[in-house]
Amino acid sequence: MTNPEEAIAAPAADAPAAAAKAPKAPKEKKEKPKKEPKAEGDAKKSGGGAAGGDNKGLGLRNSKKDNFGDWYSELVVASELISYYDVSGCYILRPWAYAMWEVVQGWFDQRIKKLGVQNSYFPLFITEDVLNTEKDHVEGFAPEVAWVTKYGNSTMEKPIAIRPTSETVMYPYFSQWIRSHRDLPLRLNQWTNVVRWEFKYPTPFIRSREFLWQEGHTAFATQEEAEREVLDILELYRGVYEDLLAVPVTKGKKSKKEQFAGAFYTTTVEAYIPETGRGIQGATSHCLGQNFSKMFNITYEDDDRQKQHVWQNSWGLTTRSLGVMIMTHADDKGLVLPPRVAPKQVVIIPIPKASTAPEAVQAMLDKVDEMTKALEAAGVRVVTDTRSNYTPGWKYNHWELKGLPLRMELGPKDMDNAAVMTCRRDTGAKEVVPWADVATRIPQLLETIQADMFAAAKARTANCTETCHSWEEFMAALNNKHMALTPWADEEEIEEEVKKKSTTPDAMGAKTLCLPFEAPPLPEGTKCFYSGKPAKNWALWGRSY
Repeated sequence: MTNPEEAIAAPAADAPAAAAKAPKAPKEKKEKPKKEPKAEGDAKKSGGGAAGGDNKGLGLRNSKKDNFGDWYSELVVASELISYYDVSGCYILRPWAYAMWEVVQGWFDQRIKKLGVQNSYFPLFITEDVLNTEKDHVEGFAPEVAWVTKYGNSTMEKPIAIRPTSETVMYPYFSQWIRSHRDLPLRLNQWTNVVRWEFKYPTPFIRSREFLWQEGHTAFATQEEAEREVLDILELYRGVYEDLLAVPVTKGKKSKKEQFAGAFYTTTVEAYIPETGRGIQGATSHCLGQNFSKMFNITYEDDDRQKQHVWQNSWGLTTRSLGVMIMTHADDKGLVLPPRVAPKQVVIIPIPKASTAPEAVQAMLDKVDEMTKALEAAGVRVVTDTRSNYTPGWKYNHWELKGLPLRMELGPKDMDNAAVMTCRRDTGAKEVVPWADVATRIPQLLETIQADMFAAAKARTANCTETCHSWEEFMAALNNKHMALTPWADEEEIEEEVKKKSTTPDAMGAKTLCLPFEAPPLPEGTKCFYSGKPAKNWALWGRSY
């Protein structure tokens, strides 16, 4: 396994930045598919361990603190989130992972529909001519475009690209559908997959050749309307991360160098992984201005019967969000899932003794069923583990590995006391809850867990940000695996110099993560930390995924 600094690389720097041209005779470079890391006891098959009482194989062999890359690779397989596929960079999302993506989908989809966005679906394929319509845009994606060049034994007359994003797929039809101001705004979203091929060191959820996402594409009559939506969507992305996934993010604007190819400007939510000292782009909301509408001739007739180009936005959130959540909260025992996104929030485990009479065991199971129904009626997602061929200890470890937020234990003493013992996954704290209070106390406890997980993650992130006014302070922050908040002259050549100069034999160079919306005052006369020129804004820098 590569070290954390090499685990995820950007697209190859030497890839040609030119119009996307389909190769005439593509030769697929043979790659050896990455094998699944094998946990002891073949944990990937059934959660690990042996039935009966031996917990061997349930724990993780690698440490998050000491070997982050191997820990993460082992975790996503052992916790039954993914399986490796025989095409490099592609992964199978298992039900436990996909259920979390469905929670994210449901939360976000409901809110964009309230804004007036409608779902649609556009084809996967793009003709070469259409892909090359917008020069700056296609140059940004050219190294990543995958091409279909054959069908059966025949070579296609015109190769077809597989979408890396859908601007060039959708906008020719926007130009057909929009005729007058009455056709605006046009606000579409699609839940789909995309393929981006050119990169090294793929990592599950974080960087893969095929991934799932939503992409919104909208058109407005005015700049004001478009810019309002950019921030509305960005706030929803903040909500996905902070309110659902309990991951703190920084909202801001991308530098010109880092913004989306062809955009007027790009806004972003940025997360941070303290263990690796690296930032990670969470989701982006782009104002495209009128660039694409001029390229694709998307116009409307205003009240004065004058032709005007529309203002456009695009915005996207991917399954990377799940990877950021995993990296943020998981520990050496396994996943730690925030209750709001967990596929199941509570597991109820009956623990009868070997000597417990059959009628007492049945009474215990009846009580489990009764509590399950009460919790489900209260909106709690519950699973019961009544398997008799595994010990209670094995079950505890199994559900800890899968990150389930709250465990409820029901044993003979609990039956005598008319209560149940709860155990939190995030802290290990235990609490006795009377049966009569289960339907009210458990939902409260889940909300407490959600809030506590976010507060803990926010505190860790806050401790990893340093304000720097000099190059020496900047490098000290990076070497401490921290982000650096600096006054900056906002010059692209400076950003490139900083990236090169901050590169070390052991670590990649730093770049701007964003120009944060919430930043300290910038007194007149403040100098750029690097060039000494008058600073124009604050910039948040860091090494990044």
